[in-house]
Amino acid sequence: MTTSRRGFLRLAGLGALAAGLPACSSVLPAPDTAAPGFGTSATGPVRVWCRANTQEGLTALVASFNASQDRLTVELTPIPDVQYVTKLATAIRARDVPDLVDIDDINSLLFVYRDAFTDLTDLIADLDFADRLSPGHLALATVGGRRYAVPYLADNSALFCNTRLFERAGLDVDEATTDLDSLLDAARRITALGGDVRGWTFPGNNQGSLGFVVQPHVWAADTDLIRGEVGAQSGNVAGNDAVARLLEFYRALWVDGLVPPENFADDASRWGSDYKAGRIGMIPSNYSTVTTDTDPELVAATTVRLLPGPDGGRAFFDGGDNMCIPRGAANASGAWEFARFALDLPQQSALPEGGFTPVRSDVATPEFAARHPLVLPPLLNQDEGYAPQTLSYNQIYNQPDGPWLTMLRRAVFDGEIEAAMAEAQIGYDRILRQAQT
Repeated sequence: MTTSRRGFLRLAGLGALAAGLPACSSVLPAPDTAAPGFGTSATGPVRVWCRANTQEGLTALVASFNASQDRLTVELTPIPDVQYVTKLATAIRARDVPDLVDIDDINSLLFVYRDAFTDLTDLIADLDFADRLSPGHLALATVGGRRYAVPYLADNSALFCNTRLFERAGLDVDEATTDLDSLLDAARRITALGGDVRGWTFPGNNQGSLGFVVQPHVWAADTDLIRGEVGAQSGNVAGNDAVARLLEFYRALWVDGLVPPENFADDASRWGSDYKAGRIGMIPSNYSTVTTDTDPELVAATTVRLLPGPDGGRAFFDGGDNMCIPRGAANASGAWEFARFALDLPQQSALPEGGFTPVRSDVATPEFAARHPLVLPPLLNQDEGYAPQTLSYNQIYNQPDGPWLTMLRRAVFDGEIEAAMAEAQIGYDRILRQAQT
C-alpha cells in the first residue's frame, strides 16, 4: 500500500512525537473511561466550551441534543478564539475545567503535550466509523499512539473556481489547476478578459488566513516549513525549493496585476467579497467564506479543487475543531455522550448548513453530494489534509509580526525572495528554540 503525500508528513510527525515528548503528568485526575455505563447513563449538566468562530454550529447541536433526552443538559459557553488557549490554561490551573472543550484542532497538541486531556483511544476505537474520521484532526491530538481528542467539524482550505470566467477564458478547470505554472497561466488568461476581472485574490495582510491557504502548496510537494520532532524542531525555509517556487508564484500574481491591488492591505475583514461580486476567477479559501451570503447562481457556478503543489500533487489545510475531555472534568461521561451524538450521521450531515465540513467520510452519500458538492473534495480526499504538528504554530503563523507574514510580504510585494526566506529561517529557528528550552 502506498502512503499519501499527507500521510508521509503525518507519519513522520507522529513518530517524532512518540520519540520526542518527555513524560509529564497532570495535577487533575483522569476519568475512568472504562467504567460501566460510561458515556451512556450520566445525568446532570454538561459544561461545554466552544470557539466563538464555530459557535453557530454548536448552538444548533446543543439544542438538538438537549431535546433528544432528559438526563443531560448541555450548557454551552462560547470563548473568543484569541482568548481560548489562555482561558483554558487558567481553568486547568484553577482546577475548574469544563466537561468538554471544542477546540481549534491546531491547538490540541498544546494541551495534549501537557497531559491535560483524557485519553480517548479506546472509546474512539469502539466507534464503528473510527476509520472514517479525519486523520488530520486525529493526528493533531495523537501522542505515542494514544488519541486525546475526537474530530467534530472540519474547516478546510481549497481552491474555489468561478466556472463562468473559466469558460469565457477558454479554460478547463482540471487542466488549469494541476500545478503552479498552470494556475499562473489560468490567472493570466482570466485577467485578460478585462475590466475589473482578476484571475486570483488573497488577503495579503492577514497572517492567519495566509497560513491557511498558502501552506498547502508546500505540503503538496511532500515537505513542510518546519522540520524535526517536537522538542527538537527547526525551520525548513531557507533552501526549500517548494517554498521558493511558491513565493515566486505569488510574486508573479502581484507584479503582473493578476490580483486586485486591494490585496496589498487586505486584512481579511472583507475576505471573499471580490469573489462574491463575480470578478475573481480563483480564490483559495474555505467553504463558509465563499458560500455565506453569496448569490445562489454564483455558488452553483463554483467548483472546487484541492490546492496543487509546484509540480503537482494536492493538499489542503485540515482545520476545524476537535472535542476533548479535560482531565478533572466533573461529568466526563456526559461529555462523551454529547461528543458521540455530535458524530452521528444526522448531525454530521447538517454541518454544511452552518458553513462547515463533516469529519466522517461516510457522510458523502449521493444525496449529500447532490446537496453539498462544494465540500466534497476535502471530504473524499481526507488523506491529503494536513496541519503542522508543533507547539509554536501560533507564534509563527498567527502573530502579525511573526516570521511567516513578514516573509510573505517581503517576498511578494518587495520581490526580495531569497532574503525573505533567509530572514524567515532565523525567525522560525528562534521561536522553535525558545519553545523547546
